[in-house]
Amino acid sequence: MKKFIILFLFTLFIFSSLLFAEVIHSIPKDGFVPNEITAIRIAEAVWLPIFGEEIYKDKPFKAVLKDGIWIVNGTLPEGTLGGTATAEIAKQDGRILAVYYTQ
Repeated sequence: MKKFIILFLFTLFIFSSLLFAEVIHSIPKDGFVPNEITAIRIAEAVWLPIFGEEIYKDKPFKAVLKDGIWIVNGTLPEGTLGGTATAEIAKQDGRILAVYYTQ
């Protein structure tokens, strides 16, 4: 019985490893953050719990892709001094690389 349980657990481990490996190799060809709209939506989701509703005063948001990293930030009205929320997001896998508020 003990051998059966060990064999079962080993088999379960092998099959679960294979399933996990398949998920890792399923990255879309354009990455998980393929466009500006997706990058902005991710940035908003990250900014909101950190900076609160204040981020919406910096609309419209813009995103620029540079070396595989989306740099997302808000805009200030013409002639206004201050800063905006900024997020840096990896295009390939969606990692949040940096979040800060410029001054």
